[in-house]
Amino acid sequence: MPKIASSFDPKSVEWRRVSDLSDKAYPVDFEYSLLGYDLATGRLDMLLRYAPGSSHCRRHRHVAATATLVLEGEQFVTDVLPDGSLGPTVHRRKGDYALAAGDAHPHNEHGGEGGGTVLLSLSTGPDGVLFEYLDDNLENGWTLSIREYVDAWERGAIHGERSAAASAAAAE
Repeated sequence: MPKIASSFDPKSVEWRRVSDLSDKAYPVDFEYSLLGYDLATGRLDMLLRYAPGSSHCRRHRHVAATATLVLEGEQFVTDVLPDGSLGPTVHRRKGDYALAAGDAHPHNEHGGEGGGTVLLSLSTGPDGVLFEYLDDNLENGWTLSIREYVDAWERGAIHGERSAAASAAAAE
């Protein structure tokens, strides 16, 4: 089991930033850090840090079962239900812990005005898929496997980025 970091101290891990502020209603601005993984068992542990100002992570749904622990600040999660309506918003504060089964609803997720840092521990099914990302209309999904996540980390790239060709094909 490769261990990338020996501490969850936000000051001592490597952070990678993802930012797209073009949608004012859904400003994407977060950082993430890989703590460790086990490809054989489909386990991946990571940190996610929301920038201050209610910034979001990408629109997505968890395919992997996920344990969440809020380490700092706040986390807000609002499910998008199959009929397109929004479920109630879950508000988590420092110290809050949650478990979610895999194959969850797509959701909108953001930190509070002061941001937030969460520990995510994900366990994939046999296909190794962690997340499905969705476009602005919650369509044209693309998945990210644990192998793709780890490979992107090792290359110094951002996980879950779509290639220009894949984005163009989805738009057609």
